[in-house]
Amino acid sequence: MDKKERDKRIMKYAPLVKSIVERIAAKVPQHVADRQDLMHVGIIGLISALEKFDKSRNVQFETYARFRIRGAVLDELRARDWQPRSARNKDAKIEKAIFELRKLLGRQPQEEEVANHLGMPLEEYYQLLDEACGVSLLKSEDLPPDYCEKYGSYEVLERIDQGNPFVLLTKNELKNTLKRAIETLPEKEKVVLSLYYYEELTMKEIGLVLRLTESRVCQLHSQAIVRLRGRVRELR
Repeated sequence: MDKKERDKRIMKYAPLVKSIVERIAAKVPQHVADRQDLMHVGIIGLISALEKFDKSRNVQFETYARFRIRGAVLDELRARDWQPRSARNKDAKIEKAIFELRKLLGRQPQEEEVANHLGMPLEEYYQLLDEACGVSLLKSEDLPPDYCEKYGSYEVLERIDQGNPFVLLTKNELKNTLKRAIETLPEKEKVVLSLYYYEELTMKEIGLVLRLTESRVCQLHSQAIVRLRGRVRELR
């Protein structure tokens, strides 16, 4: 591919890079995720996709490009090591508390109940949720060993790697269980998941719709994902 054609395709897919960067950047602290820097990294990922795309593979270019762009941006964030190990473990702490309370109460616990269970004020619990804003529902190790081979590695990795885990789950045995789990979520958390994953609004846009701050929307998203992840892991 000559430079003129490459530049033309970069311009064509630049909105895709911007969309991916915005969704990832919304999940990490603003001082870490400078949009312009991440856009440059995303463009490098796009160029890599243009150079390495194999037409003989049974995958669309846009699917492959999403994977390469997202991977480049996430690799950059990991290289900055912006989140300390203690913060990365806090979502597991929240998940454990919610799991224990759900078993005890027979329902999803309220935020105040989780905070009390953890022995902390509600504001401190909100801070924990802030630090868990990048939590994912699924990682590759959460899937059966042959899942990637069965459904196509590019698509699976795209959905797992900060993509839309719910689309992936419609293809396996967890679909009905996860659907029931979503139905038990508090109404605001269900709305946040719907607007984020199905309407593809940003956290900021969801905040405008619900009249909440962007930070509060991120907290509700984190809490919903932790609730669902506990259920997924329980049934693995």
